[in-house]
Amino acid sequence: MNFQKYGAIILFALLIALSCQISKTEAAGVLEPASEENQVYLLQEQLLKMGYLQTSPTGYYGPATEGAVKEFQQDTGLGIDGRVGARTYKQLINVEQMARVVNGEARGETYEGKVAVASVILNRLESPGFPKTVSAVISQTNAFTCMDDGQYNLTPNHSAYQAVIDAFQGWDPSSGSVYYYNSSIATNEWIFTRSTVKRIGNHLFAR
Repeated sequence: MNFQKYGAIILFALLIALSCQISKTEAAGVLEPASEENQVYLLQEQLLKMGYLQTSPTGYYGPATEGAVKEFQQDTGLGIDGRVGARTYKQLINVEQMARVVNGEARGETYEGKVAVASVILNRLESPGFPKTVSAVISQTNAFTCMDDGQYNLTPNHSAYQAVIDAFQGWDPSSGSVYYYNSSIATNEWIFTRSTVKRIGNHLFAR
């Protein structure tokens, strides 16, 4: 399974716009106070749905937008400069992709369960034998059910984004797990051989 199967997974217009800008500027301050209005508007829409911007998008990169970017950078472990360069752009993509997985995999779970799913993705990034980018981790064959059944394409709610941010900030309810599964519906015998760490809601978390 890979992203090409889902032609609809061109995450959102902001990421397309930023990608174009990065190719032109080589990521030297992609979005900042002097940026074009439509680019800023799309950034603000994303910051708003993630909970970082408290006002409606205006297209003006003023103090509120700069502050929201700085808060996002701080929460996700980036250098804080209030501009959207290559690393911030990449992190915006990471958070969006992870929130879609959390929403698709743990929408009916407790908030702790949502954070645990996000943590599994981050734990895989640090674990030998897994890819080293969020995109590669979530697109591994049969890694996440939501990638196969289309639920990845659903729009995440605010709690999915917040769960991802909490995971980035170090909360790991999974206690270092790199796997999780619902024992009542799992059909892959291999997953039952993994060492179970804990249960959170319907999911068993394992190493």
